[in-house]
Amino acid sequence: MRLSTISLGFHYAEEEIWLMTTWDERNKAVIEEFRAHGGRVKGWAPLMLLTTTGAKTGRPRIAPLMLVTDGDRLLAVASKGGHPKHPDWYLNLLAHPEVTVEVGSEKFTTTARILTGDEREQAFKRAVEVFPPYAHYQKKTTREIPVIALERPAK
Repeated sequence: MRLSTISLGFHYAEEEIWLMTTWDERNKAVIEEFRAHGGRVKGWAPLMLLTTTGAKTGRPRIAPLMLVTDGDRLLAVASKGGHPKHPDWYLNLLAHPEVTVEVGSEKFTTTARILTGDEREQAFKRAVEVFPPYAHYQKKTTREIPVIALERPAK
C-alpha cells in the first residue's frame, strides 16, 4: 500500500482515497475516529468538530475543522481550501449561529460570532500561524475568508 500526500500535507493510503469518494464519507470516518480516540485522528493535524444546524434542512451537520486556539476561544476558518464559495457549514451558522463544538473530550455549545475588521485580521494571522496554508487559500480566492469566534461558556 503506497501513501500519497494530498495538497494539505496529510498522508493517506491510496486505497482509502478510493474508498472515500465523497466529502461526507471522508468526514464520517474522521468524525468516528475523532470520537473514538479522544479527539485524535491519525495522520491529521489537531481538529475540532463543529456541529451546525442545516440552513435548509434544520438537521445537525458535523464538520471536522482545523483546531485553531486563540487564548481561551477557538477560531473556525471558513477557507474551503480557497474555493470561490463559502463552505456549507459557514452558511449554516449564518442561518443558525447556535453551534456545538467538540475538542478532545470537551464538548460545549456556543453562539458563533463572525469576526470583522481588525479583530478578524488579527484572528486570521493567528490561524495562519497554526496552519500556514490558510495564507495561500486567501490569495487563491477573491472572497475574504471568514473567521468565526467560538467562545467557551463562562463557568
